[in-house]
Amino acid sequence: MSAILLSLLLQALLAVRLYAVPVAPEARATSPYDVIVIGSGPAGVIIASRLSENPSRKVLLLEGGGPSYWVTGGTERPAWLAGTNLSRVDVPGLYSSIYSNPSTNLLCQNKIRAYGACTIGGNSAINAGLFFEPPASDFDLYFPAGWKHTDLVPSINRLYQTQPSTNKPSLDGLYYQQSGYTAAKKWLVTNAGYTELDINANSARKTKVFGHPVYDYANGRRGGPVISYLQTALKRPNFQLQSGTWVQRIVRTGSQATGVVVNVGGTISTIPLTTTGRVIVSGGALKSPELLMKSGIGDPAVLTQLSQANQLGGLPSSSWINNTAVGNGLFDNPNTFIEMSGPTIQAYNYQYDNPIPADRDLYLTKKSGPYSFAGGSCSFWDTVQHADGTVAGVQGGLGAAGYQAYTDSMTVTMNIYGTSGLKSTGKVVLDNTNYLPGPSGSVYYSNPQDAQDIATFIRRLFDALPGTGLTPLNLNQTSTVAQIVQYITSYTPYTRGQVNHWSSSCRIGSCVDVNTTVIGMKNMHVVDASILAPLSVNPQMGVMIAAERAWELINKLMV
Repeated sequence: MSAILLSLLLQALLAVRLYAVPVAPEARATSPYDVIVIGSGPAGVIIASRLSENPSRKVLLLEGGGPSYWVTGGTERPAWLAGTNLSRVDVPGLYSSIYSNPSTNLLCQNKIRAYGACTIGGNSAINAGLFFEPPASDFDLYFPAGWKHTDLVPSINRLYQTQPSTNKPSLDGLYYQQSGYTAAKKWLVTNAGYTELDINANSARKTKVFGHPVYDYANGRRGGPVISYLQTALKRPNFQLQSGTWVQRIVRTGSQATGVVVNVGGTISTIPLTTTGRVIVSGGALKSPELLMKSGIGDPAVLTQLSQANQLGGLPSSSWINNTAVGNGLFDNPNTFIEMSGPTIQAYNYQYDNPIPADRDLYLTKKSGPYSFAGGSCSFWDTVQHADGTVAGVQGGLGAAGYQAYTDSMTVTMNIYGTSGLKSTGKVVLDNTNYLPGPSGSVYYSNPQDAQDIATFIRRLFDALPGTGLTPLNLNQTSTVAQIVQYITSYTPYTRGQVNHWSSSCRIGSCVDVNTTVIGMKNMHVVDASILAPLSVNPQMGVMIAAERAWELINKLMV
């Protein structure tokens, strides 16, 4: 028996102990539940798991999509993973393949008018797994009382205790594909005066800081709440996960939710709540507002259109809850790709079907090497101060390879975001044909200050380039701030890209109250990225923190 085959056999046997076996098809829910959570993304998994810790509560977690990770029954994968306990989702290095080799099993098909996952784990099953703690200032500046940083410290601590994370994902303890990191360190630390640090250990610092990305991986595999929370919940007799179940609307009598109407394989039925039960909407910043609207909660103009199209289940206008905040304030990070080339750069192209044999074997036998992480070599942050004292956050990172017209072996992509403090927002809008949610056109750069801030950041970065050997290829290094503004707001393959970090479409104080209760309702909540203000970091960890905080608040309401 070869060493590789023996190693794979031992890993498969060990996995039986470390991970639950893939779930069998779930029995369909019919009896009343004390809690129904709609959506098994990071927030939905966490809030459902936490609420099921009380054994007297019957908790149902609904997911429209199907399996993802191997542990959930996911089996989609390239041939080189045959014989392992890994699906494509489990391997961090296959992250980017979701774009080059799309999956009809993982992505939302005809459910949203944007890019996203509809599967167990939601976007945590397809994203890079970045796990950055938001700075305390995000909560203190942009969140209401009850959601300040001091209020969230217990939630943050519980999350760290439950969810593993690492900035050194390869299990052999080595960093791989570091030519970008080395070049960026000379550029940013030596030339631009950035500080190299452990990002989460110094989470409060988001001005001129640089370091290795942090991921929510575990044991060399993709992690996230599906691994860290869901597997524990599934062992409880009072918890049930039901996938393949699309919620069409929430049934309510006035301000009291009484159940949810679901479509399971074309069969429509209603799953009831107990008389003291609660429904928690965790479908994400596009789907959650859609579900509220189709439950008769939202802008009256939109509700009128839905009613005329028979999308409200016959709910009379006298029972509508009119609230224009539903779907309003939608945010995504405005994104720019800058292709950076240099003689010391060594690009690396991840392959779905045919990875480099040595790298394939290193991952399969030791969960190490390039396939043990999503490919980003570094992350960095800065801030832009305004005359009125306000601040805009900006963020960047280097990928493993170039993009579009710039894919030679000495080019990698620098990804530039605008983050917290940006002023442009849009709304969730439903199309007039299938009434599916998507973003309005005002999400990006509707306020010109945002483009000015991001261009200022890019100009600062370019000012520090001399002597590094790095050259931007798709944007002239001598461009003025005004020229950079013109470029980043134009429509090219490198600009105005959707990062799909959707958030802020059902904000605390206008759409939900501080307990996450939908305004106008008694027992309906929204717990997902919808309730977050824009953060200084990728939103995944912030979503998880919000779910932990929401558990505290909802749990008190249910006592």
